[in-house]
Amino acid sequence: MEARIDGHTTMLALFGSPVGHSGSPAMYNYSFEQVGINYAYLAFDIKENEMASALQKMRIFNMRGANVTMPCKKIASELVDKLSPAAQLIGAVNTIVNDDGILTGHNTDGAGYVANLRQHNVEPEGKILTLLGAGGASTAIAVQMALDGVKEIHIFNPKDTFYHNAEVIAEKIMKKVPDCKVTVDDINDQIALNSAIENSDILANATKAGMAPNVEQTNIKDTSVFRPGLVVTDTVYSPAVTKMLQDAKDHGSQIIGGKGMLVQQGAAAFKLYTGEDMPVDDVKKLFF
Repeated sequence: MEARIDGHTTMLALFGSPVGHSGSPAMYNYSFEQVGINYAYLAFDIKENEMASALQKMRIFNMRGANVTMPCKKIASELVDKLSPAAQLIGAVNTIVNDDGILTGHNTDGAGYVANLRQHNVEPEGKILTLLGAGGASTAIAVQMALDGVKEIHIFNPKDTFYHNAEVIAEKIMKKVPDCKVTVDDINDQIALNSAIENSDILANATKAGMAPNVEQTNIKDTSVFRPGLVVTDTVYSPAVTKMLQDAKDHGSQIIGGKGMLVQQGAAAFKLYTGEDMPVDDVKKLFF
């Protein structure tokens, strides 16, 4: 990478804490080099109370943009100059684009989920979605699926601190997209959960259930809800096939793992930064 850095190189960054483990610099720098764009991407360990200063430095250094990870996504949404429709509804930003000092916040998590669906020939429009979880990933998926035309979303979560957040997001979505019906129910209500899945086209897990090392965990206890014609997706990408996905596959459902969403949300940010397509297939082979 060093050989291509010169006086015209434009910088991009990852902001959050911790970031030392992140694969984003390798992924983006490889992609910039492959596409022939004179950008360089670094990771900076930034706390919430340092974000205002970090964004000011973006302007001073004329950085093209930055990705934002925990714990800075919410504060970033409050500090940027503008928000995309998805970021405004979600209330969190994972991508910032700098256009001549105007910082626009985007959230590409949901866009990555939808792009991953489409890679597997699944279109959101007119579909019914059952969504497990009410955290950041779930919120991003719900918002983007609503914006892309899904007609019903049924969110299931334990009655914890995130449950009320899901109710608030449901109201926001229905106000913004009146044609989309959104409900929120207790994930421990097995009858309601099974009924929702039976009437859905897509089931999405947006919780950590099944993530290594807890690979035997799953939110779906009654595997009879899986069937041919049901698309079952997971945001967990390690392991590539979670217990929920394996159970669904065993019952004839189409399954879509979380690695594709991870790459596609990065590809969506890459497009915002550069206007070009990320070499997604090569990135998957090399980094995932």
